Amino acid sequence: MSRTRARPLLAATLLLAACAPEAEAPAADLPSPGTDASRVEMPQATLQDPGPGEHLLFTEDVPWSPAPPSLEPEARVAILEGDPSQPGVFTMRIHMPDGFVIAPHAHPNVERVTVLEGTFGLGTGPEMDPDAVRPLPAGSYTSMPPGMVHYAVARGETVIQLTSVGPWVIEYVNPEDDPRERADR
Repeated sequence: MSRTRARPLLAATLLLAACAPEAEAPAADLPSPGTDASRVEMPQATLQDPGPGEHLLFTEDVPWSPAPPSLEPEARVAILEGDPSQPGVFTMRIHMPDGFVIAPHAHPNVERVTVLEGTFGLGTGPEMDPDAVRPLPAGSYTSMPPGMVHYAVARGETVIQLTSVGPWVIEYVNPEDDPRERADR
């Protein structure tokens, strides 16, 4: 095979590998079923089925619900596909008011984020550093590997779309930052 013909084949192979589902985190890294309050338990989207293997969800049909206990209560979430509490790929949206903060945390699986509205300020590391936050405006995308410690600040009303592999778990670096640990939740 000529080098010219091999390049598209290599590119296609790399693209397929990049799109393959992520492996689940080892069971030892995850809490036993039913014990982690960060798992999202809310209504699923009602998807229209226009054909085999295709789903369609219109903006006006996005099923917004209160945030799970692992996020501050001012946020809202919408599960678009899949079930974050179960093994497998899922997609959800998170709506955050201006100034909303998600303290330093990590996830046991990959996290892929697309900014749909507003500006998602993203920082990395175990401590919040306002000078190190990278502003991701609408249309931006980031992919974070399992275990990467990061934090976020919404600048303006912000909506992100998050795709990951369940079960979805959020582990805060500092226990006092975990909304599940506060009595006012």
